[in-house]
Amino acid sequence: MRQDRPVGELLREWRHRRKLSQLDLAIQADVSARHVSFVETGRTIPSRSMVIHLAEHLGVPLRERNRLLVAAGHAPVYRERPLADPDLAAAREAVEQVLRGHEPFPALAVDSRWNLLLANAAAEVFLDGVDAALLEPPVNMMRLGLHPGGFAPRVRNLAQVRGFLVPRLARQVARTGDPELSALLEEVRQYGEEAGPVADAPTDIALPIRIEHRGRELCFFSTITTFGAAFDVTLEEIAVEAYFPADEQTARHLRKGVQ
Repeated sequence: MRQDRPVGELLREWRHRRKLSQLDLAIQADVSARHVSFVETGRTIPSRSMVIHLAEHLGVPLRERNRLLVAAGHAPVYRERPLADPDLAAAREAVEQVLRGHEPFPALAVDSRWNLLLANAAAEVFLDGVDAALLEPPVNMMRLGLHPGGFAPRVRNLAQVRGFLVPRLARQVARTGDPELSALLEEVRQYGEEAGPVADAPTDIALPIRIEHRGRELCFFSTITTFGAAFDVTLEEIAVEAYFPADEQTARHLRKGVQ
């Protein structure tokens, strides 16, 4: 667990991460630059509403907003519960419905650290035959996709996939400052050489992946859907990755069902 640091130091770190000056933040948040300076240097302890206000303008994730609040001496305001919590039953059912509705094509839901939350039956394309140790909870899909014991050996365009995923994870680390993601990034970088980064557009919404499955080569592109939730950490961090057939052969094979 990270050591607690003063709220001003944490806010300054987020401001630097967003490449904003104190004046930039002050203008965006409609507060004085002097007040921003006093908060960052610890001369002023911000109120709960001010912490939330500045965090909103800095685009701080809900999990980290709670950390800012605690550092300022306030109670967290954003709830975090496991997806299996009874209070999230309706949300879980909604995600499950999205996954089922995508069949016979693969779809899965992950959290912000790429841990698998839910998957439809067709996602077996990726889980089949991987090292059992990698399927011990929590199953991490970034690790599973790039680890030599995962499904990486079955990916025919692995260099291209690595060239997309590793820089994407690096950007996520830079954006969030999450130490667990940082450790994951260092880990996956040990699995193989990185190809040149894949351009953000158009592959951010159409990453091709060619994977061998039971003697056939299947080709997919993927899209990611996130759900905004103003007051719930768990729901804010859910992402649904849906895989679509990139050719008619793949579509026909999956519609018939994997034998």
